[in-house]
Amino acid sequence: MESSPIFAASDYDAVVVGAGIAGLTVARLLTRAGARTVVLEARDRVGGRVHSDRSDGTVTDRGASWIHGIADAPLHATTEAFGMRTVEFTVGSYQPDGRPIAYYAPDGIRLDDASAASFAADVHAFDDALSTYVSSIGAGVSYGAATETTLSGLGWDSARTERVREFVRHRTEEQYGVWIDDLDAHGLDDDETDGDEVVFPDGYDQLATRLAEGVHVVLDQTVSRVAWSAEDGATVTTTRGDSVSAVRAVVTVPVGVLKAGAVAFEPPLAEPVAGALDRLEMNTFEKVFLRFGARFWDDGVYAIRRQGPAARWWHSWYDLTALHGQPTLLTFAAGPCALAIRDWSDAQIVASVLDSLREIYGAAVTDPVRSDVTRWQDDPYARGSYAYMTVGSTTADHDDLATPLGGGVLQLAGEATWTDDPATVTAALESGRRAASNILGRDVDIAELWV
Repeated sequence: MESSPIFAASDYDAVVVGAGIAGLTVARLLTRAGARTVVLEARDRVGGRVHSDRSDGTVTDRGASWIHGIADAPLHATTEAFGMRTVEFTVGSYQPDGRPIAYYAPDGIRLDDASAASFAADVHAFDDALSTYVSSIGAGVSYGAATETTLSGLGWDSARTERVREFVRHRTEEQYGVWIDDLDAHGLDDDETDGDEVVFPDGYDQLATRLAEGVHVVLDQTVSRVAWSAEDGATVTTTRGDSVSAVRAVVTVPVGVLKAGAVAFEPPLAEPVAGALDRLEMNTFEKVFLRFGARFWDDGVYAIRRQGPAARWWHSWYDLTALHGQPTLLTFAAGPCALAIRDWSDAQIVASVLDSLREIYGAAVTDPVRSDVTRWQDDPYARGSYAYMTVGSTTADHDDLATPLGGGVLQLAGEATWTDDPATVTAALESGRRAASNILGRDVDIAELWV
């Protein structure tokens, strides 16, 4: 990788903007197929929103953490081929049961097994009814409105209804980092986990490092302009004044960066890309890691969940102790919470989380020996964690966002551009494979990344 290249016009078959998983995937596939390819990356590292912090001898995945379902998963096949060590940790889709989950009622007392099972059964009944209702409607109905319609049809009393409503609100925030009324009812259509989930004790960024091997990646180059035409190909200009021309360009920056106008397209993006981009939005979703000197929560618990008004912000904690052997809890600031605490210091955020834990566990909760708080919404090269479907968007908008323009001279790729499993590393990987297929004019097998 280089930091200060000298570019010559028309030296490349393809220029890729962004060295996240999508950009590295398309570049690696093109490079291995013999195409002259260069990747321009604004950061001083590869990986984008896959970022493993290794300070103080610990590994903290501040961005993506999980593979959500490893059955027949191209991403899992890729990480296996690259020899990445995994730990099974399956709690996906904000499930109400399936793994040991300690539920605490509004009064802070843990629900007994029968009460927890009854609550989980209500969630499953609701989800069945919601799925039926959402499948009958088109775009333009919010997830919140669909939830209310479904709940009203179940005929439950107010207390029973409220606890499921609360769960669904929390699920929407945790899965998509957005308030329930701002997400289209079809925004969770993809929310399924096929097979176990795994995390990476040695850091998810190993994936980016391996994908970058043998690829011409130029760091510290912030792209400000992409000029494209069917006749002349693409010219990409950076804020340093450098420019590179290529036959084709693949832009993989996040939706938040695109919508902020940080990259000027000349001419502007055409339909259907422009309309799809207009209907998608970047979320607010941050992680809070707390590492403790000793465990104070129950053994054998995958997740801790709080119910009631006290859980408005901090409602779910995940036990990551098995990942590194140190007692660790992970919680999320999502949607309205992430916006409300945006200007808080890390110390204020951690104190707020600890206050919530002490409402459950009292004085047993010690101060953490280390804490980490992410700030993706303030990252100029991300402007959020991942994209979601605003009210009126359709699932097709993801694929439409990747529609090649100018006879294939320009295309977008990234987690927001893959319909089947958007907002995931899988989506980023698959979108990069599709972009490479479009450029090479053949269906590229994901195994070409390593074979």
